[in-house]
Amino acid sequence: MDDTELHREQILRHVSPIITGRFVGYQASYTREVRVGRPLAIFVFLSAGIAQLVASLLRMKPARRSLKDLRKGPEFLVTPVRLRDDLGQTYEVEMHGQLPQSALHRGDLVQVRTEPQKDRTLPVKLMQLVNLTTMQPLTPRIPTRWSHLGPAILLQAAAGLVVTGVVLAALLH
Repeated sequence: MDDTELHREQILRHVSPIITGRFVGYQASYTREVRVGRPLAIFVFLSAGIAQLVASLLRMKPARRSLKDLRKGPEFLVTPVRLRDDLGQTYEVEMHGQLPQSALHRGDLVQVRTEPQKDRTLPVKLMQLVNLTTMQPLTPRIPTRWSHLGPAILLQAAAGLVVTGVVLAALLH
């Protein structure tokens, strides 16, 4: 056994939904993509396409996104966060999104509420954090599927549904 193995810190996976400990620090961040489900993407794409067809007949220029663009979900920042409990054990949790830079300082006493992720090989996900040193509750903010799709295409999809409903109602009477 060499020296690096003797001094390597063991990072534990916590199974409890609540971890209380000292904030050790952030690890290197990276991005991860959230996929939008095929049925949702196709529904929004087709509904918006109807509104876009009507708009093109009226010589308007609606925003157009491909189905591939809709299926590719938003990217969000993933930051591994390390905590150390009173026994000196170090735990790693994943924070999805961002917190204000000044919210946490090394050594702050924190209580973290976590949830397991779908992929069980990943560390638990930080859902909410309370900085017990400052008594400040913090929740990381991440983009959602709805914010990724955007209000323009969602409004077009709603208009497409209305047009489809009016046309179907007219055909059935």
